[in-house]
Amino acid sequence: MGDHSEVKVKIPFGTKYLDAIFSVPDKILTHGVILTHGAGGDMNFSHLVSLVAYLASRGILCLRFTCKSLNIAYRTKAYKSVVEYLKSSSEYKLSSVFLGGRSMGSRAAASVLRQISQDDNEDFIRGLICLSYPLHRPNLQSKLRDEDLFFVKCPVLFISGTEDEMCEKKLLEGVASKMKTPRKIYWVEKANHGMAAKGRTEDDIMMEVNTQIFSWIKEIIEQENK
Repeated sequence: MGDHSEVKVKIPFGTKYLDAIFSVPDKILTHGVILTHGAGGDMNFSHLVSLVAYLASRGILCLRFTCKSLNIAYRTKAYKSVVEYLKSSSEYKLSSVFLGGRSMGSRAAASVLRQISQDDNEDFIRGLICLSYPLHRPNLQSKLRDEDLFFVKCPVLFISGTEDEMCEKKLLEGVASKMKTPRKIYWVEKANHGMAAKGRTEDDIMMEVNTQIFSWIKEIIEQENK
């Protein structure tokens, strides 16, 4: 597999800047992935670092960023700024990009896609990757955070643990069945919301997750090139 380098950048967002890092493959292909973290932590959360290293070493440009606000509307605005920044980049000319995030970060990505689909200019975005999508609060299954998902027009990949206390299996399957776009759910056996499972190491789980994400991206890119 190829190597990659990391480039720190500051992305303009209103009067502020968002800290971000490009993971740049030695041989730049034409596809990229934008990723962000959940309600806690930042872009250096171990699962995101593991994923970008895996993808970048296989030729996919990755851009991960930090936005610590717990306000979903603010997080969505920040995510949209990052998408626009990458789209207008003169250094990295991509034909398409996948949006993704972990937990609250995946909610923000879905919300951006809802807005972009309403602008009807979403050709640049080829898919949505939801790692541990927080479909509901723990023990509050009656109130689902599913409204944005029904507006997404591109393919969606959900990766969740079967023991995720914020995403009951039957409920996510029910939501997915009502979505009008190609979607896939990959369940990590016995993993919780933090993607931890008894008797398994974090590296072992992340290798399983990273492999699934890469093969799904590859499949979509190959369909696009037919």
